[in-house]
Amino acid sequence: MDRQEQIEILVDHFRNPRHQGALEDADVTMPGGNPGCGDVITVYLKVGDDGKPVADVTWEGEGCTISQAAASILMEMVHDEEWSMEDILDHDYNTMIEILGKEAVQMRPKCATLALGTLKAAVRKYQRDQLRASIGADANAPLPDDEVESIGIVVGDAALKEKGNAAAREH
Repeated sequence: MDRQEQIEILVDHFRNPRHQGALEDADVTMPGGNPGCGDVITVYLKVGDDGKPVADVTWEGEGCTISQAAASILMEMVHDEEWSMEDILDHDYNTMIEILGKEAVQMRPKCATLALGTLKAAVRKYQRDQLRASIGADANAPLPDDEVESIGIVVGDAALKEKGNAAAREH
């Protein structure tokens, strides 16, 4: 696929997003943001009956063409390929860059990987909540530092704070 075809796919997903919107009965609602440019998304994850497959996943967001198209493309892949939670955790950030087209997103890797980082955080939160519930621990404890910080995105409450900071910078 050449660069022009990759750009056309990104623009199509930006203009006609797939699996976008809040999911009322989500098991996890996870906000994520890219403080560098103000991109934000929220991932809604519904887990299957046995706790392993993804039953449904949707998203909402605001930001650049790449971040929003990447979210749409990722959610479409999760649905079409029937990803499990393990599949989500197994994919690394290079996967998204390859799918979106290295040439098309090489200058914006944080935008390209925001959706995957946020989806991974949602899966980890679900897994931690299930573990905590099984031992009677507090499910509302803060998220620990993990690999999403190493690529420069923020998730959870920190993403909500960044969204407010980005809005204040725009005015």
